[in-house]
Amino acid sequence: MDTKAAIFALMTVWGVGACAAVPSLAQEAEPAAEEGEVRDDNPLLNRVWVKQDEASALPGVMHIFLADGTMVSDSCWETYRLSKWQQVSETEISWEEDGMTISADISGLNADELVLNLKLVGGAEEQRFAPAMVPYVCPDMEK
Repeated sequence: MDTKAAIFALMTVWGVGACAAVPSLAQEAEPAAEEGEVRDDNPLLNRVWVKQDEASALPGVMHIFLADGTMVSDSCWETYRLSKWQQVSETEISWEEDGMTISADISGLNADELVLNLKLVGGAEEQRFAPAMVPYVCPDMEK
């Protein structure tokens, strides 16, 4: 996939997140989601979550959890990745990455922050994310 097509695909995904703020008409309450099912009112969905790192870390790691079970991962130094993801329970998610399942506990989730505790082979790792500020442009990387 060439650079222009990749950028277009990423911008299209970001456009989906922007549509989530459009008001809708009142509707009857829907039944509660079953295990593994993603609810439309889930604050995790359709937002660009940018990893909050130390100043020395490489910038721009982001995840987008789409309601259709697609996870978009991107950063300022790697190309994007599309993965399957699922919400295992109210407090746990998982996704496929390089043939392995990554599980993470949701330690915190609100409009301003997402905190994940990844269950990795080498041990647990806490990752903190905040909604992306728009516009956002990756900084120039040192060569």
